[in-house]
Amino acid sequence: MSLKRFRDENHCPDKVQPSQKRVKIRLASVISLVMMENSIKTIGKALEPLVRRVVQEEVERGLRPSARSLTRSSSLQLPAQEPSTLELRFSNSLSLPIFTGTKILDQDGAPLHILLTDMRGVPVVFPNTIKIELVVLDGDFPSGGRNDWTSKEFNQSIVRAREGKRPLLAGDISTKITRSDGILTVGELELTDNSSWIRSRRFRIGARISPGSCRGPRIREAMTEAFIVKDHRGELYKKHHPPNLNDEVWRLEKIGKDGAFHKKLTTAKINTVQDFLKLSVIDQSTLRKILGTGMSDKMWEATIKHARKCEMGNKNYIYREQDFCIVLDPICQVERAIVGDQFYSKKDLPNINRVLMEKLVRQAHSNWGSLEEIEVMFMNETPQLPGGQIEEHLPDHQIARLSSNAAFDRVDDWHAGPEFTGVPFERQYSIGYNITEASLNGNPTLKPPFPGGWQKQFEPPDE
Repeated sequence: MSLKRFRDENHCPDKVQPSQKRVKIRLASVISLVMMENSIKTIGKALEPLVRRVVQEEVERGLRPSARSLTRSSSLQLPAQEPSTLELRFSNSLSLPIFTGTKILDQDGAPLHILLTDMRGVPVVFPNTIKIELVVLDGDFPSGGRNDWTSKEFNQSIVRAREGKRPLLAGDISTKITRSDGILTVGELELTDNSSWIRSRRFRIGARISPGSCRGPRIREAMTEAFIVKDHRGELYKKHHPPNLNDEVWRLEKIGKDGAFHKKLTTAKINTVQDFLKLSVIDQSTLRKILGTGMSDKMWEATIKHARKCEMGNKNYIYREQDFCIVLDPICQVERAIVGDQFYSKKDLPNINRVLMEKLVRQAHSNWGSLEEIEVMFMNETPQLPGGQIEEHLPDHQIARLSSNAAFDRVDDWHAGPEFTGVPFERQYSIGYNITEASLNGNPTLKPPFPGGWQKQFEPPDE
């Protein structure tokens, strides 16, 4: 009986196990929670516009006093946003080219100067000290060739140093205008990196008012022209403008250091710019042959044009023979001459026999190292030579005609004249000459038109 009762109890459909009851309670709770959440979302969506409007009104009401204060503050600063009436300017262009690690100077070789001016360029005296900051700008700024820009555009164009590099601009990059004339002299200034790594491959030097150092109207920034910065090692091979007489010949345009032209000239003992110019005067065709066909006419013109810009200085050279004395400039051009007892100034040189003059100049060139060197001080009267008197440098029999009426003419500063444009030497002076009948027999008697009928027989120069 007890076993039967136990079996009946287990199979009774009306009785539910406790675990089954708990499951039903949990499901019901979840359903209720979901329904409640959906109801809240529905109510929230309905109330959201109302809540937003209420919050916005309250925020605006709270910010309204602050907005009034901000408006008043902005109105006080409005003049600073007006177009600038003052500007900074660099007084001169830069000396180019520029190499890393070398001092940046203007085209006159002087330190950079920054001026404070009005928009017309008239210097302005500012009542207070102004702090100036120098920066490096992208060479393409300002875009489109504009001549005006905003401070924001200027600041955005500042070039910073590459990662791991020193500051791009070194030296006196921050200084003050304290002089009453509104001029600032920049001290030591140099660039530490080349410009090849930025897109434009060029830099500019810019000058601006240091932020916060000056109140009032905006002072527009200054900037130099765009330029390329080369590595310092390139300075060892740069050309000189203008060249110097003592410069090595490869300093001339189109002649590279240790290049083919340089080696040919060195072999011919043409080592300096002075050597190059002397031979170009004496025998230009020989000089062209030394350089060879590799130097085209266009290259030659560039080289000789560069060479002619050489500064000549004030040295002259005296070459003497019996009854002859000629004075030459540093590149073998005749400045004046004495033949017998007759003095010839530069303008009178065409009156001297051409063959005689050519012979004397070639001999002077061949004996250049033994010529007497003098310094000429350009004056209205006779130049003051070493020792004070020209008589000390000339033989006694050549002094007779060197009176006050026959003093050396003033020699103008040297420049490339028409006679120095590649014309062979024998045509440079257009010197006329007469050959007597005796010369037809093979022993020419050259008869220059000297006053007084002076004549001199001599053997003509070898061809």
